[in-house]
Amino acid sequence: MDKRESNTIEIRHSDIDDIEVIKSIYAQPSCYGGTLQQPFPSLQRWQKRLCDIPENFHSLVAVIDGVVAGQIGMEVMTNPRRKHVANIGMAVDEKFQGLGVGEAMVNAVVDLAHNWLAIRRIELEVYTDNHVAIALYKRNGFIIEGEARDYAFRDGEYVDAFIMANLKDS
Repeated sequence: MDKRESNTIEIRHSDIDDIEVIKSIYAQPSCYGGTLQQPFPSLQRWQKRLCDIPENFHSLVAVIDGVVAGQIGMEVMTNPRRKHVANIGMAVDEKFQGLGVGEAMVNAVVDLAHNWLAIRRIELEVYTDNHVAIALYKRNGFIIEGEARDYAFRDGEYVDAFIMANLKDS
């Protein structure tokens, strides 16, 4: 069956066997170009990041027909005054973009944060030219709170980013 024909997206916590695939996702131009990742990521760096995950970090993957199609990470802040806050970042494999993978991962992490981890505020940063991601986040309750000028260096130039947040209603 062609991966694009599948309707079922399973969300689960990542495990050690997923690390090489996650690394390969973030090695794709659209994924490292849309995040703060670097081209040519090393497997050792991803192993270090995902083998011994601290308690305040959650790494979820989206799986279609047994293939990891995307990854989303959520860091819950440990500062006592910000323990109600988490920050997320994600990437979707280029072969699976436009199939609802990002939507499924964002829905899962928002549910986990708000309904299971007592997180009131979920923050993220997204480049201002990433219109697809901005629309995805807005559909899932994120609002633009501000713009960071020259936020990151990407492909030879400085780029701006929106600061977005999803706040659980009281």
